[in-house]
Amino acid sequence: MTTPAPTGLRYPWPDPPAHGEHIEVAPGVLWFRLPLPMKLDHVNVYALDDGDGWTVIDTGFNSRKTREIWQSMMQGPLADKPIARVVVTHHHPDHVGLAGWLQSEFGAELVTTRTAWLFARMLTLDVQEVPVLETLAFWRSAGMDPATFDKRAAERPFNFGDIVAPMPLGFTRIQQGQTIVMGGRTWDIHMGNGHAPEHATFWSRDDHLVISGDQILSSISPNVGVYATEPMADPIGDWLEACERLRPLAREDHLVLGGHKLPFTGLPTRMRQLIDNHHGALERLLAYIETPKAASECFAPLFKRSIGEGEYGLALVEAVAHLSHLYQDGQATRTLREDGAWLYQRKG
Repeated sequence: MTTPAPTGLRYPWPDPPAHGEHIEVAPGVLWFRLPLPMKLDHVNVYALDDGDGWTVIDTGFNSRKTREIWQSMMQGPLADKPIARVVVTHHHPDHVGLAGWLQSEFGAELVTTRTAWLFARMLTLDVQEVPVLETLAFWRSAGMDPATFDKRAAERPFNFGDIVAPMPLGFTRIQQGQTIVMGGRTWDIHMGNGHAPEHATFWSRDDHLVISGDQILSSISPNVGVYATEPMADPIGDWLEACERLRPLAREDHLVLGGHKLPFTGLPTRMRQLIDNHHGALERLLAYIETPKAASECFAPLFKRSIGEGEYGLALVEAVAHLSHLYQDGQATRTLREDGAWLYQRKG
């Protein structure tokens, strides 16, 4: 009689490696952790042994400290062969930040999706000293707190170019349905969406490994937000579609190597949680907007905790995303307030 596999999330390594050190999570697959200067204070990167070189997955920010850690890794655990490829799961700066440096300084090949490369290269070239008019209008439309608006309108905004190394021309494109050979394994490529457009995930055909970037994380749900770049985007719809599409691939024995937090098993449970979490948030939000609300007034039902200044921007774009999804799905209406903020209200 076969004993059924246990359900629920399990963490084979309760503690992450120290900066510059590694844990071998599978033969020829090394897990490293790099620091980030924010509340989510780390990003996971992985190195896969290709025999004559290393393939590394994601890179961390472009900072002196992170470059020094990479140098120590290349003089230590990765010293026996060069970094031949850097695979970037998606365009966010904690994942693509040093890809250009690894290309230009060490001759690595950059492998990523076309959307990730275009977004990253475009954003590194788009450096602003103060927020542009379109960004200010978007903040108004979200009902940003006036004091926060005035403060941020006068400050230098977040710029990719400040924490992402210049990206030289040239990359190798990967697409949905392709395979890639890394670390002596053949991996199926499946695209996620929502957190980032055309977000690559990798599913090993030869063992139980999944490299998930930020599309699937163990104990947090990645930020899913709308920005001034595409104010009528529906990343919540994209997120739910991607999760439902990836869900049938999940097995209990999959070891998921995410971009943050700890590697885990129990992927079917986690996929269900990720989907249910957003459906639950939408249900709470729909009940909350029985009377008209701006996005900035909807943090309580969405996050169920207080939001500090450092989290305000991410909370605001996620609130916009959820409200806009309800509006575009026909479950809510919206009207423009005199100050330029959209007010959303449940239909009926």
